[in-house]
Amino acid sequence: MNSVQKDTPTSSRSPILQDALLSCLGSFFAFLLVRWLSAPIYGFTFHFFLYVGCAMAFTLLGQLLSGSFRNRSVGASYWATDRLIITITIKEALLTALMFLDKGSFSETTLIVLAIMSDSLFSYVLIFSVRAFIARTREEALEIKELSVRPNTLVYGDDEEAARFAECAKSTGRYNLLGLLSRKPEMDRKVIRGFIVYYCEAGDKAMDALQWRLGGIDCVLFPKGGGGPKDGAGDYEPQEPEAIPEDNMMSRSGKILKRSFDIVLSGVLLVVFFPLMLICALAVFLEDGSPVLYSQERIGRGGKPFQILKFRSMRRDAESMGIPRLYAGEDDPRLTRVGKFIRQHHLDELPQLWNVLRGDMSFIGYRPERQFYIDRIMEKNPRYRYLYQIRPGVTSYATLYNGYTDTLEKMLTRLDLDLYYLRKHSVLFDFRVLGQTFLRIVGGKIF
Repeated sequence: MNSVQKDTPTSSRSPILQDALLSCLGSFFAFLLVRWLSAPIYGFTFHFFLYVGCAMAFTLLGQLLSGSFRNRSVGASYWATDRLIITITIKEALLTALMFLDKGSFSETTLIVLAIMSDSLFSYVLIFSVRAFIARTREEALEIKELSVRPNTLVYGDDEEAARFAECAKSTGRYNLLGLLSRKPEMDRKVIRGFIVYYCEAGDKAMDALQWRLGGIDCVLFPKGGGGPKDGAGDYEPQEPEAIPEDNMMSRSGKILKRSFDIVLSGVLLVVFFPLMLICALAVFLEDGSPVLYSQERIGRGGKPFQILKFRSMRRDAESMGIPRLYAGEDDPRLTRVGKFIRQHHLDELPQLWNVLRGDMSFIGYRPERQFYIDRIMEKNPRYRYLYQIRPGVTSYATLYNGYTDTLEKMLTRLDLDLYYLRKHSVLFDFRVLGQTFLRIVGGKIF
């Protein structure tokens, strides 16, 4: 690859209102903090709304004077940071003047200084935190878009030249850039320009091991002067391992923390939700008799089968012909009335807390499938086997984007997202997925 063309980025709406609201929220927290440390204020409600209202107005004025309203990126670039500092400085200067004039709020100079310092800190932290989160989410959305049609790619090299080449390759949108490839053991897991360096000694066996770590490698790009297939990173035939390798993407301490979290949380939730589980069981029994629990064989970590537990949401003769059928959504005629309700609100999956406590599953992982469907998935994409390194989950990163899978095509899309999760998963990533899942369920989103 000698040259690459950069795609023209699409501009987004200006985040001026977002920044103003977060700045106002920072002022809200600052006023309450200082009020908690001060003596009672006569007419507190009036002074509170005066302060917060003026904070919004002064922020908008600061954006106008600094020129930050022209910023159309949610990222924290040097230009955006420079203008934001000017905006907040203008806001705090005007708020200082207001507080010295409004003697009814904080009469002591020390409290005014504390209020302004707290206001500045809260405003900066809130604005930059939200900007960073949104920017990362958008970058992630671009990474996962059309995963199946872009080859998983490493760039050979562990220096600045290789990293710049990787940036150029990534900008074309033609590759899923996984990181850099190095022959030096001391470079393993180092980060250069945001790209992780993976150590791999020469030979097909080492590349097979790296395949498992990264969920598949399609090609290795070689910058000019960076070596070539003679180094051992060229074409090769992946070999089936004697046993499923251990997951090496998460640290040992991370695995211990994740398993401990699964045990503690599943145990607590089993106690907390026990009354709700009794109600669900009774509702299922009254409508369609026993059994109230549905047990089905799924394939989990290491490719080993286990029995997944759910409240039965379909008629007892749902698969009377003995042929597995995919869930066809809310209008599936096999659903009972109670079953449709508990499916919509994910109550049917409460018994899986027992699977988590036993160690069959984790809270976050990939959704386990039956062997019947795994065989059909692997006919199209044999990379499903890489998922066997980790425990399946009650929920997954793929579920946030793909929802229930009612077609083979959706299963293949879900596999791409599950492999993305395999490469990225960590304790923090799992907490993020768990939090997003909780917010979507509370918000009434049906997966």
